[in-house]
Amino acid sequence: MRWTKLCAAAVSAAALSVLVAAPTAATAPRDEPACTSDTGPYQRELEKELQLEVDGRQSPEDCAAISALQRRLDIHPPDGYADLMTYRYALADRVGRDSAERRDCPTRTYRVTCVDLNRQLLWVQKGGRLVFAPVPVRTGREGLETRVGWHRIYWRNRDHHSTIYDVPMPYAQFFDGGQALHGTDEDLFTSGSAGCVNLTEEDAKTLWDLLREDDQLYIWGAKPGTGG
Repeated sequence: MRWTKLCAAAVSAAALSVLVAAPTAATAPRDEPACTSDTGPYQRELEKELQLEVDGRQSPEDCAAISALQRRLDIHPPDGYADLMTYRYALADRVGRDSAERRDCPTRTYRVTCVDLNRQLLWVQKGGRLVFAPVPVRTGREGLETRVGWHRIYWRNRDHHSTIYDVPMPYAQFFDGGQALHGTDEDLFTSGSAGCVNLTEEDAKTLWDLLREDDQLYIWGAKPGTGG
């Protein structure tokens, strides 16, 4: 009987050593694949954001740093390519962390939705506090620019459909004529809207849940590539 117990104990100890060893081997760190993306159109801008040598040429170090940034910002794939999407999300991240970057939007005791056409970003602040962190947007293209200045939300329609352009406008919040904040499943980083402020549907829903009729917007600047 005692031998049986000792044998069982030995077997248990051996099994335990296998169980302990196996996860260690299985979770051993693996080498990351080499970053091989070419120079991107926003190479200089992202080199500056990441405090790298600003020469406009992709290097292995640049590629690795941009890839790490993309992983931190949950951008897929994190391939290290310096594209507009990565640059805009990097801008949004910086503006969210640095209140000085938000100084062009007036500070009020009430909620103000800030639309920065220059950087194609939107956020909401109340006093000096962010209540909706900066996100990339797409605003009006040349000839159909989003109108600047103070506005107020005068009508909201969760499931709006444009009769002019025959496109869905989910979570639409109208602020000036036919111009509205609304979601889209189109690419935010190409072309421009017909004057509306486009967001991802997820961001548009969050903004819908936050804002109400008569909330104030302040819009300034000019979308890159337009006359303002």
